Amino acid sequence: MKAFIYNSQPGRVVFGSGALESLEQEVELLGAERVVVLSTPGQQGPAQAIAQRLDRRAAGIFPRAVMHVPMALVSEARAEARRLGADCLVAMGGGSTVGLAKAIALELDLPILAIPTTYAGSEMTPIYGMTEGGVKKTGKDPRVLPRTVIYDPDLTLRLPVALSITSGMNAIAHAAEGLYAKDGNPIMAMMAEEGIRALAGAMPVLRRQPTDADARADALYGAWLCGTVLGNVGMALHHKLCHTLGGTFNLPHAEVHTVILPQAIAFNAPFARPAMARIERALGTQGASSAAAALFDLARDNGAPVALKVLGGIAEADLAHAADLAVQAPYWNPRQIDAGQRDAIHQLLLAAYHGIRPD
Repeated sequence: MKAFIYNSQPGRVVFGSGALESLEQEVELLGAERVVVLSTPGQQGPAQAIAQRLDRRAAGIFPRAVMHVPMALVSEARAEARRLGADCLVAMGGGSTVGLAKAIALELDLPILAIPTTYAGSEMTPIYGMTEGGVKKTGKDPRVLPRTVIYDPDLTLRLPVALSITSGMNAIAHAAEGLYAKDGNPIMAMMAEEGIRALAGAMPVLRRQPTDADARADALYGAWLCGTVLGNVGMALHHKLCHTLGGTFNLPHAEVHTVILPQAIAFNAPFARPAMARIERALGTQGASSAAAALFDLARDNGAPVALKVLGGIAEADLAHAADLAVQAPYWNPRQIDAGQRDAIHQLLLAAYHGIRPD
């Protein structure tokens, strides 16, 4: 076994059906008196209900979170948090809302309580990202890691099937890359494999029966594990490409992760064989198909997009620019990424654009 360093991330998790009933107690444990509730416009109703439950502790709501956390919106949200005298942020929703909470906390040093309603996993990481001038920049800071996360599967029962699958694939991407991260360790590898297994098993059930309570709980459990992996190890090529495509072309976050994941895994497979074996074992495809092909099939067979061209917002001609951006400031990757790999990255993006199933 290789030597490793393991640091657990601080944070409190409350998990289970009906876990939202602990909201008031958890806010009280944080010592908060002026809570601002964040959401997307589509989640404004639930956000308002959260504020009503908090009663005198609710300072207001900011229901304007959007994908990729644009800096202009961050500035407005920070100003509103100051105006309301916020001493805590409650992020109700998916990665966009948690991302906005992190951007506010980064400057104002406010504790975050996250209530995930998708499988994004951002709530378990100290990673933040903001977009400005068509470029998404990411970083790590312990101040943005939510202090408390309430995982209530009941809140995901109405998550649309399409988003359930793409959000689940997004979570699987966190774990898959964690299996070959340069700072990986055996604990994260166990969590990654179990997270992939739980999500992959839940997806077909959710496609047939979206309100299956056990499958919803399994999927949220898997998302928690996959998010924990992302929060403890570094990102690689897959996340770099998704950040590039999302920030520059404003493509939908979960869908981009879904499309790119099989192609990035295929690109790295010869340089990360132990990770591939774990992914195949988690998916139950050992000896039947490669990790990359199995991930492609998992998305396709459950109705998720597998080609960039169906997402809109990007043309085939744009892929050359995306490849240039990806190699200009690459993340660490098991297969070295530099200017000499630019054409190989371009070919990867072309395969993703046309939805070509990897071997």
